[in-house]
Amino acid sequence: MKRRDYLKLGATATGGVLLPAVVGEQASAAAPTTPGHAKSGSPAAPRAGRAARPDLVVADFEGADWAGWTTSGTAFGAGPIRGAAKLASMDVAGYFGDGVASSEGAGDGPTGTLTSPAFTLQRNYLAYGIGGGDYERVTCLNLLVDGAVVRSATGRTTDTLQQGSWDVRAWSGRSARIEIVDTSAGDDWGHVIVDRIVQTDAPLKPPVGTQPLYQETWRPQVHFTARQWTMDRLNPGQRQEGWLNDLNGLIYYEGEWHLFAQRWNKCWIHAISTDLVHWTEQAPAFWEEHLGSGVQSGGCVIDYRNTSGLGSASNPAMVALWSRNDNASQCITYSRDRGRTWNFYAGNPVLTEPERDPMVFWYAPDNHWVMMLYGGGTYKLFTSPDLLHWSDTGNSVPNSFECPDFFQLPLDGDTNRMKWVLVRGNGKYSVGSFDGRNFTEETPQILSDSGANFYATKTWANTETGDGRRIQAAWMRGGAYPDMPFNQQVTFPCELTLRSTANGPRVFRRPIAELARLQRTPARLGRVRLAPRGSRTVDSSSGPVRLTFSGVSVPAGATLTITVRGVPVVVTSRAIACGGDPQPTVGPLTTIDVLVDRTSVEVFANDGEVSVSRCFLPSDDTTTASATGGDVVLGSVTAHPLASIWQS
Repeated sequence: MKRRDYLKLGATATGGVLLPAVVGEQASAAAPTTPGHAKSGSPAAPRAGRAARPDLVVADFEGADWAGWTTSGTAFGAGPIRGAAKLASMDVAGYFGDGVASSEGAGDGPTGTLTSPAFTLQRNYLAYGIGGGDYERVTCLNLLVDGAVVRSATGRTTDTLQQGSWDVRAWSGRSARIEIVDTSAGDDWGHVIVDRIVQTDAPLKPPVGTQPLYQETWRPQVHFTARQWTMDRLNPGQRQEGWLNDLNGLIYYEGEWHLFAQRWNKCWIHAISTDLVHWTEQAPAFWEEHLGSGVQSGGCVIDYRNTSGLGSASNPAMVALWSRNDNASQCITYSRDRGRTWNFYAGNPVLTEPERDPMVFWYAPDNHWVMMLYGGGTYKLFTSPDLLHWSDTGNSVPNSFECPDFFQLPLDGDTNRMKWVLVRGNGKYSVGSFDGRNFTEETPQILSDSGANFYATKTWANTETGDGRRIQAAWMRGGAYPDMPFNQQVTFPCELTLRSTANGPRVFRRPIAELARLQRTPARLGRVRLAPRGSRTVDSSSGPVRLTFSGVSVPAGATLTITVRGVPVVVTSRAIACGGDPQPTVGPLTTIDVLVDRTSVEVFANDGEVSVSRCFLPSDDTTTASATGGDVVLGSVTAHPLASIWQS
């Protein structure tokens, strides 16, 4: 069944990727045509500028049967769906010739697969048309090399086929197969339609992101971004496989830092680092249990005491807790191999409560687990002896907002004066005390970062088994990356400390010391005095750079503007701003640390007392400092070029 009202509302679908496939050695002597429309079925005029090497047609689905392809299940029937009248009755458009491979011949209920014979990859691209549902892994077109899926595509929740292609030069000369999959039994848009799979050097729709991985034009070089997993998307500005959003379950375990993040409620993406600087993205940790059930935000713990029985004393389970899309079911997945593979807990959900975004930790004084859940503008508190059975404490924290993070910090480094810090999803935090069941705030809510792109922050748990630092990262929400095979980035990890100030305890956040591993030979300007309307170039490189300003003196009434590749950072004697409201400092502003990447800037003032995180697209390659309203002094300025985190 097709949810046509969904299309009428103009919802954006994001599959429609171009799959490669070549069955046999059939060469097309004629140039391929642009897709026709189902009402006429007639092809359009040949496209101009064809490749020097002729296209190789993998399959055009014009025959009465599957011509050597292997079927399983019943979804694809005995052969292609053919004929303009039949295709029009199914709303199919944008196809070539007279037939398509479709799993909708008997509706959305049947399931099955359609697999090509082996063929050799002999052109730069594999091109195809695809329609149907946007269900990754479920209604999709796969390219298999050595039996593994190396590229995959879905429809875009429309039966008008979308053209696409993949760059397959990495597998040139290798044997491959095409697999068309429909394992969706009766879901809305639970079908896939494919037409004209061609090996070509000149695809109708070039793929997104043909540049080398991690070297793409707008790919940040010192901030984590997700790679383009198995799918190339047609809409680079919309949802795509390189997308990430809310950070989840950050945890340190046995020398490895695990970073998890949502991908559109469909899965948790996963990356691992041994130094918090260089990251290796793994396959997604786990996907939703079934279509539409969703995998939302949550947390992760190591069950050292095996309270859940999901691991053992010698091999404790890594346990992730998260919410389904119903915003009422709190569920568990767990790993017994250091996060490499995951299992769904058979008793899910472990808690049915109209809340979401569970944050879980072990409270040692009372020997129980604590869960903090968001819902209705509050965080509710639950306890459990085993992660599987939860009790409502009846306590809550009002005026809260999504994705809680809750942890202890020593005040001024004194472990005898431990305080609890509660950070909301919007970056506001408060400091207080906690007795295992109830949080008592002792400060107002304070903004930890005034940047427009700072959201859904998390800190790494279990660091007491390592060096004990509390390290934070956030989703830099809302950045733009035109024509890139990825979308969104993560702030550079920052160490948090709690310090006494004249206004009470405040969280300071500054880049972790490991940033120095990326620093290359610096350029030093020494002391700089800026007269009103005076300007000085402090960096003219186009690559990532760390700029440090010490001995800064901005008198009352004066303004220092550091323009970072077109983005102004505005500094006064006691505040800093970058595209948002000024964030005040308690005392005079004396130091500024600016971390500049290809598409982001992070600013830290007074050793991290205030910070600003912002995404941007550069308008030039220079960074300048200028003054208005009075003389400004910069005691010293240093520019550290930074190596890429994607290089070993």
